[in-house]
Amino acid sequence: MFDAILFPFKWVIELLLVSFHSVFTFLGMGAADGLTWVLSITGLVLVVRAALIPLFVRQIKSQRGMVLLQPELQKLQKKYKGKTDRESREAFGREQMDLYKRTGSNPLSSCLPLLAQMPIFFSLFSVLSNAQKSLSGVGLMNTDLAVSFANAKFFGAPLSASFFNSTGIEVKILAGVMVFLMTASQFITQRQIISKNQTPANLQNSQYMQTQKIMLWIFPIMFAISGVSFPLGVMFYWLVSNFWTMGQQYFVIKRMPVPGSLAHEQRQAKLAAKGILPDGAKIVDAVEEIKPEPKGQRSQPTRKKPKKK
Repeated sequence: MFDAILFPFKWVIELLLVSFHSVFTFLGMGAADGLTWVLSITGLVLVVRAALIPLFVRQIKSQRGMVLLQPELQKLQKKYKGKTDRESREAFGREQMDLYKRTGSNPLSSCLPLLAQMPIFFSLFSVLSNAQKSLSGVGLMNTDLAVSFANAKFFGAPLSASFFNSTGIEVKILAGVMVFLMTASQFITQRQIISKNQTPANLQNSQYMQTQKIMLWIFPIMFAISGVSFPLGVMFYWLVSNFWTMGQQYFVIKRMPVPGSLAHEQRQAKLAAKGILPDGAKIVDAVEEIKPEPKGQRSQPTRKKPKKK
């Protein structure tokens, strides 16, 4: 059943991999070179993450809503604090869901892009596992391409090898460096959200903030533990994807920060220094003060009518 669910994803993965591999081969790169396959995986990441941009936009809107509704959510928690009866718990749940619906927020919004990539991740892992056994895939990945993919080496390390299933020093060094970069990029991305894109009230006391701090450490630890057991080809996918996420998050925080956050204040100061309001309108207050009043037309004297005798 799991293979049946992944079948369409594996077919698309093989289509993208083989297509990019054909393009780079056409440009003169070696068909069996590890760099050719690494660039093909990079192209795969770019296509997948570009397709997930609408989901990322939804995630950003949901996260902004979660940050802005925290004061209301804290009031609601104080309202039902200490009330453990069934009616109070149900009322608290209803009002909490109403808050989420009004703002279009979701506490699990930050996990959406990660969850959406899981089928692609497992599909790529399956394609690499079959290639390691010289087995053809479900689509365009024939036996020759599978063998080429499995035996391709990058800095002397086969893309199908992992830290645990290989004794080669090249594999262990490359896998260790990639695990470190994956962990660091994930930590920096989450740290950006906490340090720059949160309001002062949320930083002091907020359940949402506590969740973000937990995620700050959980995701990097997950990458560090699981990364050593994945083939290098899969790790390349996650590494490039993490770099995409880090750059995308930096752009969003810089251009569309949460109102009241440190990033928002920095953006306001920068726009004010340029003479532009945060909403993009030009500052016209000073101009209006020195703008001369429009001169009206000179009133013409009116002729008095003669009085009747």
